[in-house]
Amino acid sequence: MWMVEGIPRPGLAGLRVLDTVSVPLLRGSLGVVFVWFGALKVAGTTPVADLVAGTVPWPAPGVLVAGLGAVEVLLGGALVAGRFLRPAAVLVMVHLGGTFLTLVVQPAVAFRAGNPLVLTLTGEFVVKNLVLFTAALVVLCADLRRGGVR
Repeated sequence: MWMVEGIPRPGLAGLRVLDTVSVPLLRGSLGVVFVWFGALKVAGTTPVADLVAGTVPWPAPGVLVAGLGAVEVLLGGALVAGRFLRPAAVLVMVHLGGTFLTLVVQPAVAFRAGNPLVLTLTGEFVVKNLVLFTAALVVLCADLRRGGVR
């Protein structure tokens, strides 16, 4: 094992293990988050129902939130199962891209005093989706490289 600036660096075998498990772990964790958040929406217990309804004012808020939750559960399930990864990853990215509408449609709930550099709790909740979007992109690229079953 090498030492890089005092930090142990895994050997070649360790890197192979990390390379083998990192994308499946990322895919699975992203899927779990989607299933969990989606299930909260379907169950009517999500804390973001008003935020979603205020960002997309159609259809009726209950229908919108529950429908979005059902889609999130399906997408998360596909990610966890490792099936239909290409369409699931693309739809996850589209969905996450849509969450940024909150910053445009409801800037008062996302930014403090209208300052786009100072986020509220809601703004932080939305902006963290950049990481989830990138995770879905990594999953998509890994599946494309692997040439997985569609």
